[in-house]
Amino acid sequence: MNDITRVLQDMGQGLPAASDDLLPLVYDELRRLAAIRMAQESAGQTLQPTALVHEAWLQLSGSGGRNWQSRAHFFGAAADAMRRILIDKARRKARLKHGGGQARLNVDELDLAQTTPDDNVLLINDAVQALEKEDPEQARVVVLKFFAGLTNEEAAESLGVSERTARRQWECAKAWIFQWIQDQHK
Repeated sequence: MNDITRVLQDMGQGLPAASDDLLPLVYDELRRLAAIRMAQESAGQTLQPTALVHEAWLQLSGSGGRNWQSRAHFFGAAADAMRRILIDKARRKARLKHGGGQARLNVDELDLAQTTPDDNVLLINDAVQALEKEDPEQARVVVLKFFAGLTNEEAAESLGVSERTARRQWECAKAWIFQWIQDQHK
């Protein structure tokens, strides 16, 4: 059993110092995942990987009573937290950008090539939510790869499937999402 798994089990048993022990063990990996994800953001991005990790950590550790079964389960929860943070940030920026009193854009006139990175994040999130209704496993792969920046190998470990299965689900999910976005903007 590695140190992370041991500390996660201690947290599940309610040991008070366990949460303090976990952050140093997972920080570098969370920072690496955040840096990969943030590299996909626009050049004017104000949120830095370190800030993303800290916000995600506050969400993960602040809810108390968490019981992660494994390292993979924890990093999956971290991916979800990062996703929520990025989506909330994109929504805030979209509200400011498209705020009150401005003329609404006709969706039929939308050119996907002209969408901003924040718009893309929201669009992908909407697609993932639609995909979750049809294939939750594929949607989970998208969250892990797109929002957390995991590799196929890391996503497979997190999901408890083979790397080949994760890669196949990712390819199918990308095709599904592309078609969904096309259908939404006809």
